[in-house]
Amino acid sequence: MPHFDLMIIGTGSGNTILGPEFDDWDVAIVERDAFGGTCLNRGCVPSKMLVYPADLVEAIRHSSRLGVEASLDKINWPEIRARVFDRIDPIAVAGEEYRRRAANVSVFAGSGRFVAPRALEVDEQVLTADRVVIAAGARPFVPPVEGLDRVGFHTSDTIMRIRQIPERLVILGGGYISAEMAHVFDSFGSSVSIVNRSNVLLRAEDEDVSRRFTEAYRGRLDLLLGMTARSVEQDDAEITVELAGAEGTTAVTADALLVAMGRVPNSDQLEVTAADVEVDDKGYVLVDETMATTAPGVWALGDVCNPMQLKHVANLEAKVVRHNLLNPDNAVAADYTATPHAIFASPQVASVGYTEQELRARGLPHVTSCRDYAETAYGWAMEDTTGFCKVIADPGSGTLLGAHILGPQASTLIQQVVQGMRFGLTVEAMARDVIYTHPALPEVVEQALVGLL
Repeated sequence: MPHFDLMIIGTGSGNTILGPEFDDWDVAIVERDAFGGTCLNRGCVPSKMLVYPADLVEAIRHSSRLGVEASLDKINWPEIRARVFDRIDPIAVAGEEYRRRAANVSVFAGSGRFVAPRALEVDEQVLTADRVVIAAGARPFVPPVEGLDRVGFHTSDTIMRIRQIPERLVILGGGYISAEMAHVFDSFGSSVSIVNRSNVLLRAEDEDVSRRFTEAYRGRLDLLLGMTARSVEQDDAEITVELAGAEGTTAVTADALLVAMGRVPNSDQLEVTAADVEVDDKGYVLVDETMATTAPGVWALGDVCNPMQLKHVANLEAKVVRHNLLNPDNAVAADYTATPHAIFASPQVASVGYTEQELRARGLPHVTSCRDYAETAYGWAMEDTTGFCKVIADPGSGTLLGAHILGPQASTLIQQVVQGMRFGLTVEAMARDVIYTHPALPEVVEQALVGLL
């Protein structure tokens, strides 16, 4: 029974823990898939590498409003896909080879399950360790829809490696994966239908963002909102999804089906409870502020324990775990203050802090201010008609409680707000004490902040 000083399960952000400080530790790394985890292989990196050319296609399609008459000659999907994975796949391979070359690291390729505290069975071999880090991530949720298990559907794990662009694509779900993949495949020529139980897309976002985003997508896609999938069947290459809603039933057909209805942590597949590791009612591993689980000597990080499901959050947690492994008597806590997120759809969405509906639900006093891109000089330059910035503040202290941006470069624009919130700047300081470049898009944030004064 091999025994180690440290065992790390998962090679996404968990793989970033090791450094020279661990050279005298005997380390086991367990990975069942490609090195690099979800983000590198089937998540944020490949999706953004597909979004970028999709953005170019959309820019060409709408260039006439700027007086530029342009046409699109061809979408070369095999070339687009190769550009993505010819870069990503070698990185994953190199990452594994690098770890295998380390004298103090043993890599175990396979699925693991706990059989006792700090004891993991991998391919009929039991590994034990003094310390264990669970960084095993999450996987797509597959709903119990009749017939779905008999249909060749896709999830975010597979859709980006699809062999050819489908003529018709149906997407189940209205969250960030749905929004991004709808943009990609619509831009590349698919006729896209989105089926969503809610009456808006991106329901978790601020209500003004989700409303405007839904309006934008209604103008380019077939939205089947307030509907749920009752059954799925496949006849040769055609997939039919039977839908039900408040106004009755209908059906939608497609050549490909993408299930994008959320993600679930992989704690159940690891059987973590056998290691005295507790989980919540959704399967997320319970951790304290130092990322320690309920089992002595076991830590967790990333999507397996955090429903935010963000790579930058997992990276933060990996730094915390790394410090606490090396400094058990001086443990630090994870600080999630002003954690942003972004959705790389078209339009982009970015957010930090509370939504307005969250503040109402908590009964917290707040004031809001919104400014459209169209009210700024650079917004005029782009002829933008959908983008806006919404900021929310505490009326008493002047503290910024949240910011929500929809439109071009939203994922970049949000960062100035993140820094202001993280370092405790008041709305007045952010609006009055900072010089904003003119004419540039950050002015939409400036003007929204000024609206709070």
